[in-house]
Amino acid sequence: MSRRSRAREVALQALHQLEFNEPVDAAAGAQRRLGFLRGRLRSPALVEFAESLVAGVRGHLAALDTTLDALSSNWRVSRMAATDRTVLRLAAYELLHTDTPGPVVVDEAIELARRYGSAASPRFVAGLLGGMLAERSPPSRSAQET
Repeated sequence: MSRRSRAREVALQALHQLEFNEPVDAAAGAQRRLGFLRGRLRSPALVEFAESLVAGVRGHLAALDTTLDALSSNWRVSRMAATDRTVLRLAAYELLHTDTPGPVVVDEAIELARRYGSAASPRFVAGLLGGMLAERSPPSRSAQET
């Protein structure tokens, strides 16, 4: 597992914890989260990367859920399995708000879904993110000529 893959994994864990254990005191919660990230990553650069992912997902949560709801014809984000929902939010944030190449984001998300989700999670995640990637990519040259 690459170092950034590990940082994504730890960011996923932090986001999952936050979904079920929202801290009452935001400042104390942020300190606890940083301690969690530092304890698992040790590298300041990786802690910074993971924290940027967590903060980005949290800061864009409503927009990410709206985007995911639009892509998912049969499932609302609120009805998705918690792990799948968290993987999708993390990947959607990275696709829409960072310069990480789309195929890398999708591959990483599928791997996280494989490790932490159900047997059906990798296909579900791949389908939704594949749709998001297709919408975001410019049409191919041959499609433009027709």
